[in-house]
Amino acid sequence: MAEDLVVKMNLIAAEQVLEPWQKLEDKVVLVTGASSGIGRDFCIDLAKAGSYVVAAARRLDRLTSLCHEINRLWPSPAGNSRAVPVELDVASDASTIDKAVQKAWDAFGRIDSLINNAGVRGSVKSPLEFSEEEWDQVFKTNVTGCWLVSKYVCKRMCDAQMKGSIINVSSVAGLNRGQLPGAVAYASSKAGVNMLTKFLMALSSKLLYSNSANYIDGVMHKFEAGHGDGIGSAQN
Repeated sequence: MAEDLVVKMNLIAAEQVLEPWQKLEDKVVLVTGASSGIGRDFCIDLAKAGSYVVAAARRLDRLTSLCHEINRLWPSPAGNSRAVPVELDVASDASTIDKAVQKAWDAFGRIDSLINNAGVRGSVKSPLEFSEEEWDQVFKTNVTGCWLVSKYVCKRMCDAQMKGSIINVSSVAGLNRGQLPGAVAYASSKAGVNMLTKFLMALSSKLLYSNSANYIDGVMHKFEAGHGDGIGSAQN
């Protein structure tokens, strides 16, 4: 009896820790950079938690394979697809991104949450050796792309008068305590993502929740989860 009680208490404790993930049934989540790494893992974990997933990235073949796996292992009780692929290059122009976001929205008729995960690290070298082209590419992907996807998703959320959330995957490299020698463009871009997240918090009056994840075990390096030095959140 005592052992059964301990097991039950451990299960309850585990459920409490995982509670946020257990409240995602039927939520529609758009994940950028979903074809590999952290983004792919996000999609699988969200599907396990009962969410509907829009997997977005450049490599459509990988997205199709991922969505097929999700739909096979975690089928929707309604009989429709639990995961759908959408081709999206966050470094493309605003019009192309807007159209991709519309396709993502149309997949399930809404988007409850956006995870801005797509990003590049770029070269590791002295600030004096960085080319303007390299710098622009890192910022176009990590900052401008994050802003544009957020912009077009948020507009649709506001037009639909629905609650929603934006999660931007950042890095300790963008914080004051972050140290990543040679990654001047990457670190600077992630500082930009952190500031973008703060400004998105102003939309909390329009039923938007925004925060920044800074520590996740990933393929580039480890990111620190949570808010980090003042990277906060707001909710109406």
